[in-house]
Amino acid sequence: MDKNAKIYVAGHRGLVGSAIVRNLQAAGYTNLLLRTHAELDLTNQVDTAAFFEAEKPDYVFLAAAKVGGIVANNTYPAEFIRDNLLIQSNIIHAAYVNQVKRLLFLGSSCIYPKLAPQPMREEHLLTGPLEPTNRPYALAKIAGVEMCWSYNRQYGTKYLAAMPTNLYGPGDNYHPENSHVIPALIRKFHEAKVSGASTVTVWGTGTPKREFMYSDDMAAACVYLMNLSDESYGNLLGSDESKTGKFEPPLINIGVGMDVSISELAGLVKEVVGFSGDIAFDTTKPDGTPRKLLDVSRLSGTGFETKVPLKSGLAHAYASFLI
Repeated sequence: MDKNAKIYVAGHRGLVGSAIVRNLQAAGYTNLLLRTHAELDLTNQVDTAAFFEAEKPDYVFLAAAKVGGIVANNTYPAEFIRDNLLIQSNIIHAAYVNQVKRLLFLGSSCIYPKLAPQPMREEHLLTGPLEPTNRPYALAKIAGVEMCWSYNRQYGTKYLAAMPTNLYGPGDNYHPENSHVIPALIRKFHEAKVSGASTVTVWGTGTPKREFMYSDDMAAACVYLMNLSDESYGNLLGSDESKTGKFEPPLINIGVGMDVSISELAGLVKEVVGFSGDIAFDTTKPDGTPRKLLDVSRLSGTGFETKVPLKSGLAHAYASFLI
């Protein structure tokens, strides 16, 4: 990507989008297109099309989405499938109409089956039932992968779907009910520390294992992928299954390649926050998927390496929470 290229980051104020903006700005990209939800409602097809027609971005990072944890997914399933389908459909089609050079569609590791082999490879997509608690969101993201694939096959576009593992970092959502596990734990342990509580209760058994990636590492991977040579980038765009007979979607996992149990994670957050009490597990609450570890050999094969260890990242996240 040329340093003066017009780059649209959809969802620039979220965890993913804000990290991508920080990375782009640090790398010297000066022509970023950024719009808040109040300025541009991406669920509105007419408004989204008008924006693309007026601005003509060269590159698009599609990080806009309705996201949340188990509680939010269970409470608002209709919004999770509807809003995400609308956002991605409007942007992907407008990108095609306005001849965007490359588009990176950001999804989630929840697109893979609940009981997928571990670690999860890109070809495990659509091989089994999804985790019910976030199925509406996952199906929307799977539709986004298929839409990128379909536009590539029919129109010759260069749209790549990147599936990050569980992310955390500056700009995360710390809502007490609608947040993901790391921000939820940071808030819980911090409030317990401030109030002098003796125990922090964590949902589930503590045995499920999760992979976590610092948001700035994820952003570095995204920008790295968009800057690959035409040949290297093209190799990630999959193939036409009707011609090759192979299931090769334009999909790449973004993660660190290792995981920890929720119990271990809670212990790390407790240490970083400085809470001196005990941890209790509420086994009446759902665990979710038993394990979600991504196979990142495809990403590492491009030459990309992560830099931020989990404990260091948690310390950075907690510092940003305190601001």
